[in-house]
Amino acid sequence: MTVFQGHEQVVFCADKASGLRAIIAIHSTALGPALGGTRFYPYADEDEALADVLELSRGMTYKNAMAGLDHGGGKAVIIGDPARDKSEVLLRAYGRFVQSLGGRYVTACDVGTYSPDMDYAARESRFVTGRTEAAGGAGDSSILTAFGVFQGMRAAAERVWGRPTLRGRRVGIQGVGKVGRRLADLLAEDGARLVICDVDPAATARVVAAHPMTTVVEGTAELLASELDVYAPCALGQALTDEVAATLDARIVCGGANNQLSHPGIEKVLAERGVLYAPDYVVNAGGVIQVADELEGFSMERARARAAGIFDTTRRIFELAERDAVPPAVAADRMAERRMSEVGQLRGIWL
Repeated sequence: MTVFQGHEQVVFCADKASGLRAIIAIHSTALGPALGGTRFYPYADEDEALADVLELSRGMTYKNAMAGLDHGGGKAVIIGDPARDKSEVLLRAYGRFVQSLGGRYVTACDVGTYSPDMDYAARESRFVTGRTEAAGGAGDSSILTAFGVFQGMRAAAERVWGRPTLRGRRVGIQGVGKVGRRLADLLAEDGARLVICDVDPAATARVVAAHPMTTVVEGTAELLASELDVYAPCALGQALTDEVAATLDARIVCGGANNQLSHPGIEKVLAERGVLYAPDYVVNAGGVIQVADELEGFSMERARARAAGIFDTTRRIFELAERDAVPPAVAADRMAERRMSEVGQLRGIWL
């Protein structure tokens, strides 16, 4: 059942000429204009798309709050197969709907969309980030998304093993697409041992070509059955189910996927089993930090420095979780909600 969770605005978009069917969800503007990517995905139906965009947009509210951004949370989904249905006219039609919201929602890339797609949308809207560098944008946001996940994983490693490094640790990456592949590069450079899986054989082949010692397994079940120190979900959400939480042997879960917890309560099961969960919306915030920086006139040096702060943020969450005797996911929610409440009160000051 679709659940609205305090969303401010949900817009259904349709353009018959281009074939566009999209939904834009604005969860919160308490901290500023809602910021979040556009997912292009072949949903089974409109109900599935609505449920996804509502959950994703809520996650963006917490992600942007924890990243220290002056942005609320929003998300958009385009219903269709990007390999078949994506076109210039469809993306420009979508850009016009984004523009119609007058800046309440700022979009960027997500699953199924890339920087050149944002260039098309930006020809119709001022409220588009994640554009190509040639168009004055920040380019591929997966660069800093992976970097942020790596920083969160280092903080988790410090918590569990006493040192902020993955050297010698066996890290299983589920999904080596845009983010997972770059995370594999960072982990290999740090001396980790990689175990990977992906539905696309070409994706795993690219990682093996760069890092020949990588172990490739057939799928998620085989990955989870491997002896892992760290499990890094980097594909779609809902990776942490009841079954996974009850059987996972890894000491740490830290990955780039959004909405990893299949339902509330999974984080408690992990904590009870001694598995340290680095909250997904905290560690994967590097990408949104990157595209938000584009709004100021992009500087990779500045954005990377901000994304490096994910290490300290994750460390603070673990400290708060221990102090309050709660799972890290609960500690992260409390920190985000406190910032939204305190900064949101500034709206009462007339300027």
